[in-house]
Amino acid sequence: MKSAPEWVMYLIAFWTFVLVAFVSIGGFFMFRKFLKVLPKKDGKSKLDWQNYWVERSRPLWTEESKALLDKLAAPVPGAFRDIAKHSIAARIGQLAVESGASEVTEAHCIEGYILATPKRDHSFLISFLEKNQIDYSSYRHLLDSAK
Repeated sequence: MKSAPEWVMYLIAFWTFVLVAFVSIGGFFMFRKFLKVLPKKDGKSKLDWQNYWVERSRPLWTEESKALLDKLAAPVPGAFRDIAKHSIAARIGQLAVESGASEVTEAHCIEGYILATPKRDHSFLISFLEKNQIDYSSYRHLLDSAK
């Protein structure tokens, strides 16, 4: 029986590395999702709290605040946009409910967007807000704490 040509063996090795890389990347994201579902000390997970705040604040959202949320979530890649919008909406809803507001305002949206964005992404967040001419000057202290 003849042995396989050398290039076939390299091709198999290449695809083996590609497969291992893809499985590792997928596993990383699955593990992150798993960690969000684990209950915290209060018995609710991070996702449970996000769902709670979204549902609790649902009547407070106006068409303008929903449009602003869509605008703020626009730079997120399409595959992750729904998850990002839910996370940002939960933080905005929490701020609105805890402040006793009758509706979600632009101020709630900007502050919630800043608080929901990881600190490592604040430089991108600042450039996005400036590009869209959104005044965030009253929330600069939330961004300065990241430095």
